[in-house]
Amino acid sequence: MYIIFLRKKHILLFIMLTVVIVLVFGSMIYFRDKDVPTVNPIYLGNTKDKTMAFTINVDWGEDVLPGMLAALRSKNIKASFFITGRFARKFPEIVQQIAKEGHEIGNHGYSHPHADKLSLEQNKKEIRDTEKVLQDLGITVSKIFAPPYGEHKPHVVAAAEALGYKTIMWTADTVDWQNPSAEVIKHRVLSKADNGVIVLMHPKKCTLDALPALIDALKDKGFTLKTVSEILQ
Repeated sequence: MYIIFLRKKHILLFIMLTVVIVLVFGSMIYFRDKDVPTVNPIYLGNTKDKTMAFTINVDWGEDVLPGMLAALRSKNIKASFFITGRFARKFPEIVQQIAKEGHEIGNHGYSHPHADKLSLEQNKKEIRDTEKVLQDLGITVSKIFAPPYGEHKPHVVAAAEALGYKTIMWTADTVDWQNPSAEVIKHRVLSKADNGVIVLMHPKKCTLDALPALIDALKDKGFTLKTVSEILQ
């Protein structure tokens, strides 16, 4: 009788230990790609100064970028360009020219995937691969990351943070990928113009057409246009 009770006790302990092990390892597997960042995405720069920043996310637009650079150059404006690794690999001369003209270069991931659907490690690989391509081109990469599609679930932000990057979002969206008129783009930005505002753009013909008048209008309102890193200080 005692032996039977002892065996039952051992069996019960074994079962309990097994359950604990399963729960512990199960939790590790479940949460391994669900790291929570200690910082939040950035939507706005320093609001103490009358400054704003243009961010230009680049995964295409090689035909428009030379014109955008010329427009920015003519107005003596520096912007922050977030480049994908695959674009930099395909069009190295354009990316080098952007950097040569004094614009800030940020990270936009390698292949422009839906970041929320990737794991923590996959997002880190996207960022690392892009950083390497840009550095191999002799470009200094600012530690700022614009997630593709603006997807920024906690594990995406955590991946960037783990590599020393700040995740940059926006305050004003031109929605230029929908090909609005230059006047609509200008209105969208001016209606949101304020201290520390971050403006999202892409290399689109409509955006290029809007740039000169938009820059003049912002200057008339007393704004100075700087890079993202500058308005975060």
